[in-house]
Amino acid sequence: MTTVEPRETDGQLADLFRLHHTDLVRLAVLLVQDQPTAEDAVQDVYLKLQTRSRVLHRDGEDLAYIRACVLNRCRSVLRHRKVVSRTAPFIWSFADLAVGDSAESQAIKAEERRQVLVALADLPTRRREVLVLRYYVGLTEAEIAKTLGISQGSVKSAAARGIAALAKALGEES
Repeated sequence: MTTVEPRETDGQLADLFRLHHTDLVRLAVLLVQDQPTAEDAVQDVYLKLQTRSRVLHRDGEDLAYIRACVLNRCRSVLRHRKVVSRTAPFIWSFADLAVGDSAESQAIKAEERRQVLVALADLPTRRREVLVLRYYVGLTEAEIAKTLGISQGSVKSAAARGIAALAKALGEES
């Protein structure tokens, strides 16, 4: 019986998975608005990377490459949903309410979160992705540009327009 020796990239990929899995799932959740689907999307990306012979550790570009793969997988999921059903998207609410908040305070926070997520879901894809990467994932403009394959100027423009659109949708001044 022949055994297959693990490639060096397998260990590198496993390390990247351990270090960044939670953040990548969080990114996917904000885009597809569904925890199980987000986890599946990230898992699909790692599975595809495992079967490819792409060399990892290219001057720190691996994480940006994996984020771009996750974004692309989320785009595929969203396209599939649009084709299958034209119904309103499922809005996933966050479960990070502070312990000790009153029931009224928790309800208000949950409603505010729901409104923001609905407004975010209504944004054009590029603006939504830029805002999610910037404000939920915490990436810099340079990291977002690298992840999305666009210029930093495009990132700034999409972010400004996205924030303005959110403010208008939520009835606030930008």
